[in-house]
Parts: sequence; structure tokens; C-alpha cells
Amino acid sequence: MCQLLSPEGDPLGSALYLPQNVGPPQLQEIVNQLLHNEEKLPYAFYVGDEELSVHLGAYMRQKNANVEVTLRIVCQPQALFRIRPVNRCSATIAGHTEAVIAVSFSPDGKSLASGSGDTTVRFWDLSTQTPLFTCKGHKNWVLCIAWSPDGKHLVSGSKSGELILWDPKTGNQLGTPLMGHRKWITAVSWEPVHLQSPCRRFVSASKDGDARIWDITTRKCVISLTGHTSSVTCVKWGGDGLIYTGSQDCLIKVWETSQGKLVKTLKGHGHWVNSLALSTEYVLRTGAYDHTGKTFSTAEEMKEAALARYKKMRGNAPERLVSGSDDFTMFLWEPTISKQPKARMTGHQKLVNHVYFSPDGQWLASASFDKSVKLWNGITGKFVAAFRGHVADVYQISWSADSRLLLSGSKDSTLKIWDIRTHKLKMDLPGHADEVYTVDWSPDGEKVASGGKDRVLKLWMN
Repeated sequence: MCQLLSPEGDPLGSALYLPQNVGPPQLQEIVNQLLHNEEKLPYAFYVGDEELSVHLGAYMRQKNANVEVTLRIVCQPQALFRIRPVNRCSATIAGHTEAVIAVSFSPDGKSLASGSGDTTVRFWDLSTQTPLFTCKGHKNWVLCIAWSPDGKHLVSGSKSGELILWDPKTGNQLGTPLMGHRKWITAVSWEPVHLQSPCRRFVSASKDGDARIWDITTRKCVISLTGHTSSVTCVKWGGDGLIYTGSQDCLIKVWETSQGKLVKTLKGHGHWVNSLALSTEYVLRTGAYDHTGKTFSTAEEMKEAALARYKKMRGNAPERLVSGSDDFTMFLWEPTISKQPKARMTGHQKLVNHVYFSPDGQWLASASFDKSVKLWNGITGKFVAAFRGHVADVYQISWSADSRLLLSGSKDSTLKIWDIRTHKLKMDLPGHADEVYTVDWSPDGEKVASGGKDRVLKLWMN
């Protein structure tokens, strides 16, 4: 007797009596029929945290399982396309004269930007793998950069507290710097394109304890989100129109965005909150752009496509938030449902530096100064695997678009690619001469970019 379940744990129809020779290929057929999928989707099947890779009879014998007890099988939809792991450095591009602190691919994966300690933002030509524009305007280190989800703008934040808007097509600065923060900018997040197209607003977080919402049309700060008593370290603009801020005051605050009212405060961490991630982050970042490379002629068309992608990804489940902290723990939240965490995730031996949901929302990865990357169930928060191989702090992680591979960059000067299905190291990518501060996997899956202390930008391909 088998009960097929959705990733959220909901039954897919009634329990079924299945013959022992039924394996993953037959289960694929059954699930697609049960869900009336017009286009047949690939699925992976899990019993507990273990993937079912053999037919049911063999599984029952291996586990010495009781045939009287209903076998609960979770059916996880997989991406229709496959991303190959990058395996070689295709370009090492000099240009920055100080450390590369941030790299980010555009939503369509066709362009790349970087921010550096040399006070410049640079755009790179991916077809020729050469520098395209060097953008000068900041007075101090560029600490963070963010593309608008429609790909039309890039904003950068610096150690001096100013924000500058750039035109990626020309490399030109758009207007004067946006001033208001009294200390350095820690993070920037744009309003999703399915909520407003073309993109007009973004939120910035600062060491001064505030977050600010800016309108790029009026070039003004329209709302100040004040309430944290210490540095705001991270910020995310969610798909339901809420803003989430994490702070060194150990709190996470949830804000509505029309007037900037505080909706709720999420408590639980015993030390600084370092990183926040949303289960919908990949579709929020890429907006209307998917793996097919489709282009859009109007802002309205783009908004509709982005909304359809967001709804499909979200399904009926609430948007989930994860927080990583200096207290070595993480919390999984459903902020629209409850102020209480859904799960407390422990296991790291040092601070958690970066947390990130897989594009399909099924997995959660965390990077820590304990030299490990850990994998968790993105719906329940349950621990799945530890990836060990780095010999120093892990600074940043990034997912492949198909959620099958995870990339990590470390103080040990290497990048590593991990296989989510086997929980093993897939590719070791040495090459940097010093610490790797920042990594990004392009949304189209074709390329990886990395930067760090050795001042060069590296592009990796397969």
C-alpha cells in the first residue's frame, strides 16, 4: 500500500495498492495521471529523506519494511531542463585594482556586473569575455550590487552610504547618487516585476540601523523603515509585497510597503542575523525570464509572464523565509502564517554566513565559517546532508537553475560544485590566487562568475 504525497505532505489522491515491480518510471506515469498534467513532468521520489531509485519490492527487501504499513512516497517535481556543471575557467579578466566584492548576472543571464574595493562598478561582455564599461562615481568600496528584475537598471551601494543607479546598456550613471543613509550599505533588493513593471522601487539596508525604499523615477527615498536598534545586515523584497529585514539586534522585521508599517517582528536568534533567503527568490530575481530565452516587447507583457512564473512556483503554499545567524543556527519561517518559526535548524559549529533556497524551493543550503555547506529540506527544515571539502570559511553559495547542483566559494581560494542527488563533490575549481568572496551562477545555467581578494574576475563554463 502506497500513499503518494506532494512536497508539502498533502496526499495526491487515495492510497494505492501497487505491485512490487513498480519503480520510478511507473511512478512518473501514475503521478502525471493523478495530477492531470498536460505536459508530462519528471519527478524524483523520496521515502523519508532517501531517494527511491529501485522498484518497490527491492526497496522493501533492502529496508526489511513491513508490507502492512502504508509506504509514504513524496513526489518532487524536477526541472524539465538540465544544467551541466561548469568544469573549466574560460577567462580570467583583470581590470579591478582592488578586491572584487560582488558579482551578479542579469536576470536573463546575458550580462554580468561586478563591484569592487576600487570604488568602481564594471559591466563585462560575456560573448568576448572582456571588460565592457567601467563605472566611476562611488567614493568608497562598492559593497553590494543588484539588477532590477526587468534587467533595465543596476543599483550599487557603497561603504560611504550612497547608492548609484546605472544603465547597463551604456554604463552611464543615471542622475546623482541617492543620499540618506549615514553609514555603509549592506544589501539592496528590488520590488518584484510581477508587482510593478517597469521596475521603479528598491529597498536598501544599512549599518545605520534603517532600511529605505527608493523610487527611481522621482529619485527620492519614499519610505524609511525604522525600528531596528542596530545595523540592518540583510533585506529581501518578497513576492507578496512584504519587505523582510534582518539585523544585528537579533531580530527580523516584516514591513508592508505602501506606508512602511511594521507588520510583525520575528524573534528567536540569540545573535546577529547575517543572511535572509526567500523560497521564491529565483523567480523574483529572474522575473519574466525563464530557461527558454523568450524576450518581451512591453512592460505589461513582462509583468504578466513574471506573475505566471511566480504563481506557478508558489503554488498554494505560503512564501517561506530562512534566516542564518552568528548564533550558529537557522530558522525557517512562514511569516504570513505565524510569528513562530516552522523549524530551528542546528548543526553548524560556527556562524552561518549565507543561506539560499534552491530555484524550485525544495532545498535550502547554508554556508558557514565552520568550512562546511549544509543541505536542508526547504519545506520542513529537516537536515539532509553536509558537504565537506573546503579547508576554510565558506563565504557564498549559488544554485544552478535546475536545482540539481550547488556552487560554493571559500576563503581557501577554491570554488566547489556539489551534486544534490548524490550529496557528493561534483567538481573542484581551483584557480584563484586568494580568498573567493563572491560567486554567482547565471540564471540560464551557462556560466559561473567568481571574484575575490586576487582582484580578478573569473568566468567558468563547461
